[in-house]
Amino acid sequence: MAFRRRTKSYPLFSQEFVIHNHADIGFCVVLCVLIGLMFEVTAKTAFLFILPQYNISVPTADGETVHYHYGPKDLVTILFYVFITIILHAVVQEYILDKISKRLHLSKVKHSKFNESGQLVIFHLSSVIWCFYVVVTEGYLTNPRSLWEDYPHVYLPFQVKFFYLCQLAYWLHALPELYFQKVRKEEIPRQLQYICLYLVHIAGAYLLNLSRLGLILLLLQYSTEFLFHMARLFYFADENNEKLFNAWAAVFGITRLFILTLAVLAIGFGLARMENQAFDPEKGNFNTLLCRLCVLLLVCAAQAWLMWRFIHSQLRHWREYWNEQSAKRRVPAAPRLPARLIKRESGYHENGVVKAENGTSPRTKKLKSP
Repeated sequence: MAFRRRTKSYPLFSQEFVIHNHADIGFCVVLCVLIGLMFEVTAKTAFLFILPQYNISVPTADGETVHYHYGPKDLVTILFYVFITIILHAVVQEYILDKISKRLHLSKVKHSKFNESGQLVIFHLSSVIWCFYVVVTEGYLTNPRSLWEDYPHVYLPFQVKFFYLCQLAYWLHALPELYFQKVRKEEIPRQLQYICLYLVHIAGAYLLNLSRLGLILLLLQYSTEFLFHMARLFYFADENNEKLFNAWAAVFGITRLFILTLAVLAIGFGLARMENQAFDPEKGNFNTLLCRLCVLLLVCAAQAWLMWRFIHSQLRHWREYWNEQSAKRRVPAAPRLPARLIKRESGYHENGVVKAENGTSPRTKKLKSP
């Protein structure tokens, strides 16, 4: 199964071979794991890669429900879904983005940003829909107090744990994709910043048993990022289309305010009033003053950094816009030369000879004397 059209072959296991065939290599790994499900000897190991581990039956009023908690075996599951994400990344790139970019005839810089935004639009849209479904079905929107009540939230429903595993797999897969996609050196630091930022926040919410709060914050953040990357795609298609950027600029500040408010409300006030104020990693309890201050400091620092970058970017764009406007005003209009009237003989000219309207020569013919 080939994901990329290759015009020439490369030496086996060379750098170019791995770059051009990384999706095929990942597909082979996934296929081997799936084949392992067919045999009883390897089925147990194959399930370790595919399904979330550490399930436990929790008694409820209606009976028993299966919940999950985290552990070291989650790394194996995340690794498997990293390969799944690499395959999906190649499919989207080959069959959607490459075909669109060929029609737009973009430069190298715009082509790289177009691919980045195209991948993230699909990811953010699917994550927003999935996260909203989880939040609604689990009742976190209708009952905001559930964000901090009954902490620590050690036991997670299947859809919550699987969502976090897939989120970690996606942002981990983005690291080798910088190499596979041959991202320009100037773009690598910027992309590494937001990849590491997402990994720290998602892993922190998962490991500190703040999964409910993390779902709400991710829903807000992904909605804003989806709008931004969609605006970039429309801009690449038509440079005069900047309406979505204005909408994103308005939503961006409101999202930062909501994220800070929810974090302070849930961590600074909700968890601070809980009775179990003890540090107990074995039970998953990190509700101490030092942990709460560290989490709040991390969230506030990240939002302040994002807001500073946003303001700096907006000021730069406004400065460039006003410089262009002032440059247009300074350029004097070119004076129009008066049109000269050219006196022409009747008829038209052909090869330097004046012709009459009917094609005959305008000269009068001499009459022969009889």
